[in-house]
Amino acid sequence: MGNWIWAGLAFFALATTTLPAGALERGERDPKYTWDLGDLFPSREAWRARKAEVQGRFKDLEAARGHLGDSPEALYRGLETYMELKKETVRLFVYAMQLSDEDTRVAENAALKQEAEQLMNALHAAGAFLDPEVLSLGKERVAAALAAEPRLKDYRPFLEDILRRAAHTRSPEVEQVLARAGDVLSNPDTVYSLYSGAELPYPEAALSDGTKVTLDPSAFAKYRASSDRADRLLVFRKFFQAHDAVKGTLGALLYGQVMAHKYVADARGYGSCVEAALDENAIPVAVYERLLKDVRANLPTLHRYLRLRQRMMGLEQLRYEDLYAPTVRSVEMNFTPEEAMALTLAAFAPLGTDYVGTLKHGYESRWVDWFPSPGKRSGAYSEGAAYDVHPYQLLNFNGRYADVSTLAHESGHSMHYYLSNRSQPYATSEHATFVAEVASTFNESLLFRYMLAHAKDDDTRLFLLNARVDAFRQTLFRQTLFAEFELAVHRMAERGEPITGESLSKLYLGLVRTYYGHDDGVCQVDDYCGAEWGYIHHFWAYNFYVYQYATSLTASAALSKAVREEEARVRGRGSRSPRAASARARDAYLKLLSSGCSKYPIALLQDAGVDMTTSAPFDAAMAEMNEIMDQMEEILARRR
Repeated sequence: MGNWIWAGLAFFALATTTLPAGALERGERDPKYTWDLGDLFPSREAWRARKAEVQGRFKDLEAARGHLGDSPEALYRGLETYMELKKETVRLFVYAMQLSDEDTRVAENAALKQEAEQLMNALHAAGAFLDPEVLSLGKERVAAALAAEPRLKDYRPFLEDILRRAAHTRSPEVEQVLARAGDVLSNPDTVYSLYSGAELPYPEAALSDGTKVTLDPSAFAKYRASSDRADRLLVFRKFFQAHDAVKGTLGALLYGQVMAHKYVADARGYGSCVEAALDENAIPVAVYERLLKDVRANLPTLHRYLRLRQRMMGLEQLRYEDLYAPTVRSVEMNFTPEEAMALTLAAFAPLGTDYVGTLKHGYESRWVDWFPSPGKRSGAYSEGAAYDVHPYQLLNFNGRYADVSTLAHESGHSMHYYLSNRSQPYATSEHATFVAEVASTFNESLLFRYMLAHAKDDDTRLFLLNARVDAFRQTLFRQTLFAEFELAVHRMAERGEPITGESLSKLYLGLVRTYYGHDDGVCQVDDYCGAEWGYIHHFWAYNFYVYQYATSLTASAALSKAVREEEARVRGRGSRSPRAASARARDAYLKLLSSGCSKYPIALLQDAGVDMTTSAPFDAAMAEMNEIMDQMEEILARRR
């Protein structure tokens, strides 16, 4: 049934763990800073008992095979059986995944996660008959069943989506083959994760202060932001030269991943890999292509920021290695978890007391796993696919402003899960990534505006403004660069062209130099930076995913502006104005978060007030980016 079974599992933030020296082991932390997986299952033994029970109920799904058309009630029973099994299987998977993520060194937990993955794929295969059988009924019989059986109303979007994808659904036998191929087709990502995480020969670097570090991804993320330029240049060169040295292996793995996407697209009769990936949520390919076109047309805005960064850093020539270094060195912003929670809750006030109160309860009830520790999964995510349980957040909190922003980001995901699961039946509770990243970047915007409004000096304001405009660079421009690379690589496969480490580095280097204005002297990009593609895990882990970070930022910028302006109007009129009559933008946004997949993403966003089939949201985001840079230049002018 397409990728329905995997939908909604772990939305990831753009963050990489920096493990502090002498980081505490997980068991040494105060439990209040760790999540409580007991709300999912009290123990591994309870997990295994539930898994056995779920496996035993697979026979009920098998009994429904060939009988969906017997009656409207039979159709309902078959769908209900599948969804109940899916709900339980996802809960099993979430527990195993999060237990493994606590400490990836624990083999027992990794084995549990593998068992859960196998169970997920087994369910996918067992339910592969559903789409073909529903299609065999035809639109008229499905419509008649919906009219005759009231309990089917929750499954209307599910059934209508199956009918929409009729041209790309195969026979029950072929669907089962495609489902069972999941483990094989995902193997390039499995190998890449293992290789890049544990076995890639990362180099050692001697920094200017005499410190020697092994430049794994965590260390690279830390030291690429060094205020010492010589260290930055060394770290970039050694890290990407290490990837360049194994580009043959990495290229072969990416080739395998792309060919897996092509295999599925061809088997389902799609015209291209991007069409197949986007059709899962009825996203027109034109939306993807419009994003690439809009970004290309607005590269001068990116170049304006790069020149501003060069000016603030006092550099004669900006280099690619300078893009993560601090620009406002006199500002140090450090936060405890308690301060981070208080800031985010205050920033989210425009979303109402229910939203803030629920999140506060979650913070106090161990929904969040806070600190990095040896063996803990890097990065950050929110997971709320376990329908009958609250969402969880994995963080690697180091107390920086970026970490507070990550908390805001993941809290947006968590509240999206919470509101959708509370408001929708299970069949329509999942939400597409195209919408999910709106919730996260919306909250980042609220946090930025709150912090800016309470900044006490120009240095702090400049720090915050730069952080926000750099988020536009990384989320909108950088992610779209990734999206253009991803599309180009898949089109190479579709044309039968060779995909090798050499060709991938050449392609990537050309894109980076175009985006960052290398030939125009805006930002110098050395040859070794072409190997950066080997560092971007999203190319293996996901299928045309990264463009949604960019589209979501444009949508959330427009939506958050409307909510903030509405809140300001209410405050300006005082208590005499009825609140209910002044919260249309907020309520439309909260309805979006509560809608799950009851409509397709484009329609949900249109209902909330944003049309992603046009360039209007992108244009609004560019206006905000330029407005922020105007403020930065005003501050800099006052310093002359």
